[in-house]
Amino acid sequence: MLEILGEAARRMSDDFRQAHPEIPWSDIIGQRNVIAHQYDNIELEQLWSVVTSDIATLITQLEPLISSLTPEIK
Repeated sequence: MLEILGEAARRMSDDFRQAHPEIPWSDIIGQRNVIAHQYDNIELEQLWSVVTSDIATLITQLEPLISSLTPEIK
């Protein structure tokens, strides 16, 4: 799931990401890159924190933005 989330974040336009600096785009994309390419460098405590805490906050931040996306992005 985190890998898919990171890939989706990477595919958002630069304009959209810049318009929403409250979303930690670089962190999301960076985490995806570690999971996909540097699995031997995954810090399990950090990953657990993302799953148990950060995801809930991120969902709260992203839900209002979904309606502003064009249909092909949704």
